[in-house]
Amino acid sequence: MATGRKLFADTSYDALSMDDIAKHAGVAKGLIYYYFKSKRGYYLAIVEESVAELVARAGGETDLPNAERVRRTVDGYLHYAEHHRAAYRTIVTGGVGSDAEVLAIRDAVREELVATIAEGAYGHRSLPPIARLALVGWLSAVEGITLEWIGGLGDDGGDGDGGGSAVGGSAVGGRPDGAELGGRPDRAELGALLVRQLRATLTVIEEFVPECPAPPATEGPFGQRDDLAPVTGSS
Repeated sequence: MATGRKLFADTSYDALSMDDIAKHAGVAKGLIYYYFKSKRGYYLAIVEESVAELVARAGGETDLPNAERVRRTVDGYLHYAEHHRAAYRTIVTGGVGSDAEVLAIRDAVREELVATIAEGAYGHRSLPPIARLALVGWLSAVEGITLEWIGGLGDDGGDGDGGGSAVGGSAVGGRPDGAELGGRPDRAELGALLVRQLRATLTVIEEFVPECPAPPATEGPFGQRDDLAPVTGSS
């Protein structure tokens, strides 16, 4: 499964044959067919496993106060992307984009994450349509930002927990090392940025949907001073 996550993250679905997969996995092709029936079945199993792991990582620790849970959700999401880059790319960008079942799996993780954020912010998972759209928009931005961020962390060589340094200097999209002022942010700094962006989104939601008030600015992880602490080093 780890081999498949990396292969499908780095190579398009159509470009990979079962022979290629078996060769990279070091097993007989018939063994893959025995367990997964087809290449599509193998791919679906990889996506489902990756999605389940991401949701578990992002949505854990449900006994925490709501605002802290939101922050932990963001950090858990980034932690997964940082240490399982190939799997994350598979979930967000890779594979059979026109396959309805694959799209359903990938949409399910987005819905679960939006519901987790809503529960942390409002204490319930259901949302009015405009509030849901706003959070989906924020999550879409999170996906793009996270892909850019992990692209600058260097090649992790797989999906192990070793990851790489969270502060990278590798080139991204053709940019030379050190092109970004101040270097690439670490996970805490990026998490603070995303939580602040979420705070702004929740404030806008409140303007359109008063029954969905933004958590008070003084409430822990949504407080301005607290969110800037990882960035400024203040306590």
